[in-house]
Amino acid sequence: SRGWFARVYCEREFEAAGLTTRVAQTNMSLTKQRGTLRGMHYQAAPYAEDKLVRCVQGAIWDCIVDLRADSPTYRKWIGVELSDANGRMLLVPKGFAHGFVTLTEDCAVTYQVSEFYTPQAERGLRWNDPAIGIRWPVPVEDMSDKDRNWPDFVAEEVQR
Repeated sequence: SRGWFARVYCEREFEAAGLTTRVAQTNMSLTKQRGTLRGMHYQAAPYAEDKLVRCVQGAIWDCIVDLRADSPTYRKWIGVELSDANGRMLLVPKGFAHGFVTLTEDCAVTYQVSEFYTPQAERGLRWNDPAIGIRWPVPVEDMSDKDRNWPDFVAEEVQR
């Protein structure tokens, strides 16, 4: 077998669907241990960003939370498995927090983002905040201190 080829982004298809086509940065993370959580992250306005997320090695359970106060799905979350085997990607719109837990060892994840990383706009939700109630599919074994210590959800502070 020669392997495979995949188109992972097409500006025309995104434009036809009314989706953002700007890519300011492409980022990649490698997470070595199964059960490691990264998240829940977002950038506050005016630096809010769209993200196109893909797991290119291993498998993750990717989760997003709607933080748009005027949305009918406000504070609701969804999760989906992304893996090198299924080839799925997830588009995370502006106004959503994003995070994932690794389902396998050695997970490599790419992120195409519509805005540059802006440290003063960085925000987060605690992964186990009862106000959100995310049901992670595997036990969370590890995470950064920053992710462990995000504050409780407070609606008035979400978009600041």
